Amino acid sequence: MAKKKRSRVTLEQVAKHAGVSRATASLVVRGSSSISKETREKVLKAMKELGYVYDRVAANLRSQRSSTVGLIITEIGNPFFSELLVGVHEALDKEGYTVILGTTFDSPEKQDALLSTMLEYRVGGVIMSPVPGCSVDMVERLKQWEIPVVLIARELPSKEQFDYVGIDNVAGGRLATEHLIQQGHRRIAFLGGFADSSVWRDRKKGYCQALEQAGIEIDESLFIQAFTTRQGGKEAMKQALQHPNPPTAVFCYNDVVAFGAMLGLKGAGMVPGRDIAVVGFDNIQESALFHPPSI
Repeated sequence: MAKKKRSRVTLEQVAKHAGVSRATASLVVRGSSSISKETREKVLKAMKELGYVYDRVAANLRSQRSSTVGLIITEIGNPFFSELLVGVHEALDKEGYTVILGTTFDSPEKQDALLSTMLEYRVGGVIMSPVPGCSVDMVERLKQWEIPVVLIARELPSKEQFDYVGIDNVAGGRLATEHLIQQGHRRIAFLGGFADSSVWRDRKKGYCQALEQAGIEIDESLFIQAFTTRQGGKEAMKQALQHPNPPTAVFCYNDVVAFGAMLGLKGAGMVPGRDIAVVGFDNIQESALFHPPSI
């Protein structure tokens, strides 16, 4: 015999169970501060006992206003994005918004799928770190959706059409390289990241500016591209050490690459900071735990 499908618990049923009006139950669900603590607890208890689940999509349709925001980042395993996620959650939570998180792992296909899914859920806006090499077609699609889009960390080809929140990667790359030059280094490699990323291009630009201002010739063989992971940094450092004229210092795309680079140095029997200077980028909390710290 087929099992009868359980019907969805309605807000009317919750209100009746709690002994309040539907309007009162609705205010509790929406987090209104006008409801007394005693009434709120009665409604919440009724919701739990009946197994009520708030239909947010339906509520958005009724109010014509979404209380959800889509957040698309490259990967949660990168401490930079983990810390960013916490900040986004804290800011949106204060305004009563719920975050729908998606990770692309820098795959254009995953990014497209995530954006489509978030549109289906009628998010009120999207915060995203676009994948490297994101096409102009994607820019046009975002415009057609007519929902607010804020770019973080990375930019798109038509960046003037979207709000952008990020750091000055050119200035950061220049400052990091200037620090190494001030320490007396003239063979400085740039490790990690890929040229199809706006962040990589900007940090490289700052790196080149510092070398040019110091009168140091730019050696493109010292641009060693690699995945922005510990393993990527380790492999990039190995490649740098195999260079016919190896560097005496490395500027790493980010702190995670710097961690891998230092592990690569230790694996080669060398001491980071003594045999080869290492500078990271991002200043994530974990960098303070390494010795020497990834400055």
